[in-house]
Amino acid sequence: MSSGQNSGGLMSSAGLVRYFDSEDRNAITFDPRTVMVFCVLFGVFIQILNVVL
Repeated sequence: MSSGQNSGGLMSSAGLVRYFDSEDRNAITFDPRTVMVFCVLFGVFIQILNVVL
């Protein structure tokens, strides 16, 4: 690619940075520990189902 041609890499990522930088106050938020506990309990539940069935 020639050096005079704009590839648009930096310009195209600017919108994503702006999107992920803003936080919505009305958005549902979960504590990361809650998500991890839910995943572990769900995995244990699946393992119990595999043993029973």
